[in-house]
Amino acid sequence: MLSAVVGCADKANPDNVDRRSVERWNYLIAHQAEKAYDYLSPGYRETKTRESYADAMNNRPVKWMEAKFKSKTCDADSCRVIVEVKYSVAVGGAPTMESNSDQSETWIRVDGEWYFLPK
Repeated sequence: MLSAVVGCADKANPDNVDRRSVERWNYLIAHQAEKAYDYLSPGYRETKTRESYADAMNNRPVKWMEAKFKSKTCDADSCRVIVEVKYSVAVGGAPTMESNSDQSETWIRVDGEWYFLPK
């Protein structure tokens, strides 16, 4: 019985958003956007199918290579999360360019779980 209570507490814990934000990026990096779809807010998932989201995300011209949690600012049911993403992109005939970018993301808590809310 105690493990069930601990599990629920973990879901509501703002620290859980740290882990979930990087997990979502790791699925995108692995071209498994169909799994990253489960991290999207329930409202957003009502507007886009898993297949259309996966197709759009898996076929981007940018290649994401690594994601690292940097910071968060939270209130009761939302967090602004900063994730540093390493990526590469080929521009025309030029050599592939690599860079890092801080991604500012909004995460909301719905029914005790944290979900990414796309802009």
